[in-house]
Amino acid sequence: MFGKINQEKLEARQRGVDVIDLGMGNPDQPPAEHIIEKLCDVAHDQKVHKYSASCGIKHLRRAICEHYEKKFSVTLDPESEALVTIGSKEGISHLMLAVINKGDAVVIQDPAYPSYIYSIAIAGGKMRGISSNTGDEFIAALKKLPSRKIRMVVINYPHNPTTQTADPSFFTEVVAFARKRRLIVVHDLAYADICFDGYRAPSFLQAKGAKEIGIEFYTLSKSYNMAGWRVGFALGNKKILKALTRIKGYYDYGIFTPIQVASIAALRGPQECVGEIAETYRRRRDVLVKGLNNIKWEVSLPKATMYVWAKIPPAFQEMGSLDFSSLLLRKGEVAVAPGIGFGKNGEGYVRFALVENEYRIRQAVRGIKKALNL
Repeated sequence: MFGKINQEKLEARQRGVDVIDLGMGNPDQPPAEHIIEKLCDVAHDQKVHKYSASCGIKHLRRAICEHYEKKFSVTLDPESEALVTIGSKEGISHLMLAVINKGDAVVIQDPAYPSYIYSIAIAGGKMRGISSNTGDEFIAALKKLPSRKIRMVVINYPHNPTTQTADPSFFTEVVAFARKRRLIVVHDLAYADICFDGYRAPSFLQAKGAKEIGIEFYTLSKSYNMAGWRVGFALGNKKILKALTRIKGYYDYGIFTPIQVASIAALRGPQECVGEIAETYRRRRDVLVKGLNNIKWEVSLPKATMYVWAKIPPAFQEMGSLDFSSLLLRKGEVAVAPGIGFGKNGEGYVRFALVENEYRIRQAVRGIKKALNL
């Protein structure tokens, strides 16, 4: 689904069209200067260009555990409850290979980050999608599923693509359900720090008993604008992490050591940059949502993530999200992500990524108005 829009975008740019790309959630700003400086300094050390450890250097594992203690009041053992991954995407993909057997069912939200779907398929598992993303509805739908062959539940809050959020009580219910059914829970906390209007995203590991049944993935990609650096973490259950560590040992040698040392500087250094990044996305969110509402496309303000999830205007619903996205690109010169690309329940929606500056977002709104004759 995304491939079609990406191809159309490429062809438009080759024709000289100035496409405003709000499709992929790819941060457009650099990390803070002190992080970049640390990378450059360490890279000059002749001793750091060897293979690293697939589980990550111990000082980085200690740093993420300190970060969780400070941010979430969650205590983790850096030796057995923390693992460095090459971004969350790699970690989740290898986790499926480590713990999912052929035919095992994995429950995910629908719509969802597409990597979950493909990771399950590659591991030989069967995906079971739940359409409800609000806390109470998700739990209710989860309880209705037959327990036979269900091995894992994957959740993601703040949620990509719908931007929905969760509170601590939701995770408490998930843990209770998983313990009763003897399931593994995986929580993807990719947008932990991209929160607005006083909302603070909780960690799944804050729930009592969470470490007994699951793990959480955390990443520096969005919080610190380090998406291309590919630094993530798997945290929580010792047994699950041991299985993931084993399979990573077969597939990779970890992350380039200077990047890991710079990641320590990110976690232990000045944290003002994290708030500044969130504030940048908040301003962009406000400009986009206000602009769309001004042209009579009714959209709500998300409380978190770097996205706006928008229901296609009624007059265009029959087109479907793929053709609607193509229309915005052809006539409005704006690229968005079609909802169907995130699962069947994403149909009827498009996702905007807040990865252009405010001037360009205003320009995008003008292009959308032109494309839709609003």
